[in-house]
Amino acid sequence: MPQEMNGTVYYQTNEACRVAGISRATYFRWLKEGTIQDVKHKDRRGWRLFTEEDIDKLRQEAQKVIQNR
Repeated sequence: MPQEMNGTVYYQTNEACRVAGISRATYFRWLKEGTIQDVKHKDRRGWRLFTEEDIDKLRQEAQKVIQNR
């Protein structure tokens, strides 16, 4: 469930991945490969907090079409 803090809505990793249409495993693989950058915000526990902008970036990456050579 999204949380609002200081006027900004944040999603946790599972929620952000679900909204973006990818799995958690895909998200962490992309991080490891350097395909995407980690989010800028974390809560006190160190859990990632995703903004709508972060989720849009995930969607864009998920929708890329790569041409085979």
